[in-house]
Amino acid sequence: MFLYSFKMHNLISMQDIKKEDVAEILHRAEFMENVCNFKVKYDKWKNIVLGNLFFEPSTRTRMSFEIAMLRLNGKVSNFAEKLSLTSLEKGENLTDTIRIIDSYCDMLVIRSPKAGTARRASEIAEHPVINAGDGSNQHPTQALLDMYTIKKLKKKISGLNIALIGDLKYGRTVHSLLYGLAMFNANITLISPEDLRMPSFIIDDVKDINKNETTHIKEIYDKDKDVNKMTKEGKFDVIYLTRIQKERFADIEEYEDIKDAYKITKDAISDNTIVMHPLPRIDEIDREIDNTKNAAYFEQAKNGIPVRMAIIDYLLENFYKDKK
Repeated sequence: MFLYSFKMHNLISMQDIKKEDVAEILHRAEFMENVCNFKVKYDKWKNIVLGNLFFEPSTRTRMSFEIAMLRLNGKVSNFAEKLSLTSLEKGENLTDTIRIIDSYCDMLVIRSPKAGTARRASEIAEHPVINAGDGSNQHPTQALLDMYTIKKLKKKISGLNIALIGDLKYGRTVHSLLYGLAMFNANITLISPEDLRMPSFIIDDVKDINKNETTHIKEIYDKDKDVNKMTKEGKFDVIYLTRIQKERFADIEEYEDIKDAYKITKDAISDNTIVMHPLPRIDEIDREIDNTKNAAYFEQAKNGIPVRMAIIDYLLENFYKDKK
């Protein structure tokens, strides 16, 4: 039924994952949709325990991992989001916390406000570790569900014209997604305020990793350009928005001056364009888009469950096959 890779036990960064691994996870996600819809029974991981370690607030990611594991007939233990409810508040260091929880569970999912925490956990834990977002660094499972959504709705990724718009500096979702889209030869346009541009080291790294591919990356930083005019003229297949984060601006007037330039209206998108957003959104998407065929963000969030089921399934399968 499935192909196998005997190397991938952890999912920490899109920099670490191979194209064939991505393809296999997206393939499995299609199967997992049937499991979610009760068309297929799949209880391979019955009684396997997933530990959810979320050191910052989360709704969709934490719940979708929990539901994904339950759909696989596994079990879930949720680590308290409030440090005041954990031994970390008493002074226990992260290394000890990871070692102990790793001894309790069969897989760890970790979210942290600090970049590098998930990688550090993977170096300590004996069981598979999944990065559910580490600071402004990466969010690989979000990238995979985004790619699955694009492929599901557009039937392909290669050759599509895709715009990533908004906070590209601190937005970990777009950092991971840029790596993933480049693997599959998408044409990518980056649109953001000058101060929130995609870090150059990420663009350089993406180009270096995919130097044998035909990916094209274009950058637009002029805040005075009307983003709706650009999206209309760009004829994008996919528009992917992220929130302009008010808390990142030292000057509130600068934020007020720029926020409305990155709001997409219904008139700015063509009939065949899908609009995506990792959520939560504030006002960067006109509510009139919600009930159109262009709106893909609710489908996108729903796809988090079968995709995360596929990730869990793939990593656990590799882990236990390699242990034999």
